[in-house]
Amino acid sequence: METNQPILFFDGVCNLCNASVQRVIKADQKGIFRFASLQSEAAQERLADSDLNPEELKSVILYHRDQFHTRSDAVLESARLLGGAWSLLYIFKIIPRFIRDGVYDWVARNRYRWFGKKDACMLPTPEFKNRFL
Repeated sequence: METNQPILFFDGVCNLCNASVQRVIKADQKGIFRFASLQSEAAQERLADSDLNPEELKSVILYHRDQFHTRSDAVLESARLLGGAWSLLYIFKIIPRFIRDGVYDWVARNRYRWFGKKDACMLPTPEFKNRFL
């Protein structure tokens, strides 16, 4: 699965995750990111070669340059790749991962209760359909 373009795997029924993907699409002026919901066949196929099980994940996953980034690392690495003001968020990398991931896991555990859940994965608009796997 070699690709130079970062792929962001996300929970397709989570309102917070969908809003985050929309934010990345809007900020990604160069169109470098590709997207797939964790529930998709594309995610199942791409993650099959890893030790990650998409059905057990409560995390966004970033795949870039043959590396999988999960939880807070995925968020911070995505911000760095977006560039501009977004890359300033990468400063949070100095916080120990167990603390960052603890906060991430707390939000992940409560995301459906706080932000809601859809019955089905979002469908990309025709304008951005080519960016979804």
